[in-house]
Amino acid sequence: MAGTAAVVVVPSPAAPPVDTPPADSEPKAAAPPREPSGRPRPLYLGTYTSADGGGTGIGLAAYDPATGRITGAGTLPGVPDPSYLAVHPDGRTLYAVNERQDGGVTAVRLVDRRVLGTWSTGGAGPCHLSVHPTGRWLLSANYGSGSVTVHPIDGSGALGERTDLVTHSSPAPGPGQQGPHAHQFLTSPDGGHVLAVDLGTDTVYTYRLDRAEGTLTEVARAHTRPGAGPRHLTFHPGGRYAYLANEVDDTVAVCAYDPKTGRLTIGGPQPTGSGDATNYPAQILVTANGAYAFLANRGHNSLARYAVEADGARLRLLGTVPVGGDFPRQIAFSPDGRLLFAANQRSGTVSAFHVDTGSGDLRSAGEPFASPVAVCALPL
Repeated sequence: MAGTAAVVVVPSPAAPPVDTPPADSEPKAAAPPREPSGRPRPLYLGTYTSADGGGTGIGLAAYDPATGRITGAGTLPGVPDPSYLAVHPDGRTLYAVNERQDGGVTAVRLVDRRVLGTWSTGGAGPCHLSVHPTGRWLLSANYGSGSVTVHPIDGSGALGERTDLVTHSSPAPGPGQQGPHAHQFLTSPDGGHVLAVDLGTDTVYTYRLDRAEGTLTEVARAHTRPGAGPRHLTFHPGGRYAYLANEVDDTVAVCAYDPKTGRLTIGGPQPTGSGDATNYPAQILVTANGAYAFLANRGHNSLARYAVEADGARLRLLGTVPVGGDFPRQIAFSPDGRLLFAANQRSGTVSAFHVDTGSGDLRSAGEPFASPVAVCALPL
């Protein structure tokens, strides 16, 4: 189904880990060599192990980078409720949240799939994590308690005791919310700031991360309109603009970003292409060339396609493509940007699409791959 929209412009702007070296040791910088194009690549799958019909750990799969075909390769057990995954910049260590009341984060060494340890996040229901570009800090967001956490990463990829924990105690929760709900914690493209998206307080918080101590200092706040429920932010590769998916009011927004101050300026609401359907936008991505953006629509069960214009300052809705599954919670590009994967939570499937970065078109790569309660797909 297709649709168009007016353009909006914004102004410019736990248990200790094993085999752990000292926390101040430098991570290995060199990434392992990539396999030649056309050979299978790893695909890691997140799930809820505590849900009915859920998985038993991190799903292991592979995908063909030419065709997008996914094949199963078993499960990595022993990681509870790994609902979101991220990889170290050197490609050697995988990190997973443990989305439980007593939240944790787990590190897994990929060469032998050995669990290096799990550490408490100090909060409830961690639902997102990311690795700082230096490779020395793990950032996680605790949805249930509305807080963000920093853990050190040592030279082996293992984690250490958290160095900071900040709870979003203000402003007051938005309409229909009982408290703060941190949903994402990521680093700006310039590396100078880290930003936390909080659905409960309708706020994006900007922090300065002390790269020596792993502590956070708040430097700015950006507020959405009341009840927007911001969930996920992604930056344009130019570094001056970002795009915000608002889960509760079913909108997206263009944001201007000032790298010097870390200040985000949130523009007006724009449609998601869902029409009259009950819909909860999940994750938004931008192609590496900065020309197109894609949004996962849960409920409408589609991927919205946007043209990115004016060097990142505008989004123009091109239409939607059926995702081929139910409730796409998360989407991710393959490293070369030629494939897009969607994890469909309610249908327990992962859909793959070929991405035309010249036209913004998405083409199905075949039948979805069955994966229990699929909530995250991480292609390497």
